[in-house]
Amino acid sequence: MLRLKHGFEAGRAVLGELIDSQDNSSSRIDEVVVTYFEKPRSYTTDDIVEISAHGSPVVLARMVELSLAAGARLAEPGEFTMRAFLNGRLDLTQAEAVRDLIDSQTLYQAKVAAQQLGGALSHRLQPIKQKLINLIATLEAGVDFAEDDVSVLSNEQILERLSEVRSPLGELAHSFAFGKIVHEGLTLAIVGRPNVGKSSLFNCLVERERAIVTATPGTTRDLVSETVSIEGIPVRLVDTAGIRQALDEAESIGIRKSMEALADADLVLVVLDSTTSLAEEDRELLALVEGRSAILVQNKADIASCQFSDLSAQLPCLRTSAVTGQGIVDLRKEILRHVGGDASTSANTGFLTNLRHQNLVKESLASLDSAKTAVANRFPHEMLLLDLYGALRPLDEITGATTTDDILNLIFSSFCIGK
Repeated sequence: MLRLKHGFEAGRAVLGELIDSQDNSSSRIDEVVVTYFEKPRSYTTDDIVEISAHGSPVVLARMVELSLAAGARLAEPGEFTMRAFLNGRLDLTQAEAVRDLIDSQTLYQAKVAAQQLGGALSHRLQPIKQKLINLIATLEAGVDFAEDDVSVLSNEQILERLSEVRSPLGELAHSFAFGKIVHEGLTLAIVGRPNVGKSSLFNCLVERERAIVTATPGTTRDLVSETVSIEGIPVRLVDTAGIRQALDEAESIGIRKSMEALADADLVLVVLDSTTSLAEEDRELLALVEGRSAILVQNKADIASCQFSDLSAQLPCLRTSAVTGQGIVDLRKEILRHVGGDASTSANTGFLTNLRHQNLVKESLASLDSAKTAVANRFPHEMLLLDLYGALRPLDEITGATTTDDILNLIFSSFCIGK
């Protein structure tokens, strides 16, 4: 039960007490702040009452119990955000951005989600959709009112207007390469033969002593991983066992795991020892990453006696020292370059971070390509319009204009309870 100091007033926080009404003593549990949001000026556009208590899990659990006993029910996962969507407060891209904001691991991810929540992707899509709708309307008018001499676009004009739709939509599709990594992060495996400084380099990138470093070759027997933020991009670093002919069963298992990590990584850091010439294990590793996204690191540059200049033509090559920190800043920049975007300039523009959106944009592009083929083959405009509607429908599904209940339930089921 709530005992308020003053009566409810929309938009005003009121001090009150939470009373344990199920306790015969009716004792006070906590002092609370109660805020009434009158519709439509609330998150869901419904009437909402928020009760803010101190952060004790025991108190909060008791508050929920008392609310349920008074006739309330627990919200379904994502129910509040779904209500906001269904009531027109948010479109679907903004609703999905709420989940991304909650799940953010880095400040940059949070900024991107906040931009999407503000409608960045919707604003980028809107002029594309409008041009497509205008083209559909013009062709529909030409079909429906041909006897009234409504002007029909020539094939050249139709192709020009199709290009005006497809070009920015294609650019949006290409943004997913960067957006996917912003959303999901990047896995980077650090590989090399024993004692080349993999663990020391790992610790430099993590900026703490996370992996054990000794002068004894083969110290690292198992995978050691840590997630760091490089310019706001979550990068999962994996330090691996040195790759060589195993001396015992434990090392053999570690090397097998290293090879699995190398195969699964989005980006591979191949570490070489600059104090010695290339070994056979080095050459085998370089052969394994051929054609892969990889960076060559010549470590121990502070005491280097060898340079592998002939390898720089095959892979991006940097000289580093895990002892002095030489080249670590450049290594971070090179890792970021492999991400395929610039976090400093991309936050203010809407781009694709969601596989569902990417698939729908690709579906729309495929329909636009079919429309272009239909024009080239001089198909009737009635047939061309089928392709144009086929291009419009996926764009509507991105924002939720034509999304089915099954898709909505799937999207919102991944939200946390009460949001």
